Amino acid sequence: MNSLATPVASGSAPANQTRGQLNGILFVALFAAAVTQLSALPFIANLGLSPLIVGIVAGAIYGNALRDGMPESWASGINFSARKLLRIAVGFFGLRVSLQEIAQVGLPGLTVSVLVVVSTLAIGTWAGMKLMKLDRDTALLTAAGSAICGAAAVLAFESTLQSEPHKSAMAVGSVVLFGTLSMFLYPLVVHLGWLHLDTLGVGLFFGGTIHEVAQVVGAASNVSPEATHIATIVKMTRVMLLVPVLLVIGMWVNRARNNGLTDDSGTTGTKGKLAIPWFALGFLALVIVNSLHVLPAPATHTLNTLDTFALTMAMTALGIETRIAQIRQAGPRALMTGAIVYAWLIGGGLAITFGVERLLG
Repeated sequence: MNSLATPVASGSAPANQTRGQLNGILFVALFAAAVTQLSALPFIANLGLSPLIVGIVAGAIYGNALRDGMPESWASGINFSARKLLRIAVGFFGLRVSLQEIAQVGLPGLTVSVLVVVSTLAIGTWAGMKLMKLDRDTALLTAAGSAICGAAAVLAFESTLQSEPHKSAMAVGSVVLFGTLSMFLYPLVVHLGWLHLDTLGVGLFFGGTIHEVAQVVGAASNVSPEATHIATIVKMTRVMLLVPVLLVIGMWVNRARNNGLTDDSGTTGTKGKLAIPWFALGFLALVIVNSLHVLPAPATHTLNTLDTFALTMAMTALGIETRIAQIRQAGPRALMTGAIVYAWLIGGGLAITFGVERLLG
């Protein structure tokens, strides 16, 4: 009888694991649905806080205060949402960008985007590692969130670097703080006449230096519809740069590993395959699909809505996996890195905007 019982027990283990993973994914989906409703409340929406940001905050609160009540078998579902679902969702983010829109702002928009992204990544990484003594991943995540597209960039870099969740949480915190500040500060200085920029200049500056897409739209809409249109396109041009930047970062990380350099955990890297972020190539493919207008507009809208929900699930799962004690260790230094990057975005971004508009505008 025992010999018959053993196969049943061993066969039920994988089934229980699968059931636990599905329950974990369902839990994250329900959590993300609640977060989506919460982020739609007027006082949150008016702050430009996307469901992604609300999701990581709410997830972190749950993960640190209530996670003990969650079955351990659900952990694999949480991890799936924070890793594999994340890659798929970042890939589908490409349906929000089209080559035609980017062409509308032409060479000035592309030049501002490239200069801001490259300089911000370099300065943010250098300031984080050399001045603030942060580990490589935290410095890169903080710089990427500011340089490219806020929380979505943090998610994409987190997937490529395979870093720990609390490092992503710190980077997103920087996006929330300084991106929200920009929504109020940028329109104010324009209305006070402190920025001597025309409509094109305002669009280039707002779209080239504000963190999140929603924050760009929120800030520019307080200036003019024309500035909002230009700023949004410039911002989406920065989003497009996510693909080449991730490919370069993947090659850099792989070379450091192959050269046996010490990573941020203090262990020596081992030789491995090239860390190509395939989801970034999927992102680029879907940009092309969107540019060719292969999909009907309602289908694209539906896919974008589902993609936002999937990204919210990923952010919520990352929040659940985040531990406040880990954030405390590097919190002030990560925040200072974000402040340094923000100062560069304002000062350096203005200089880049003035220069590009004078030469190419």
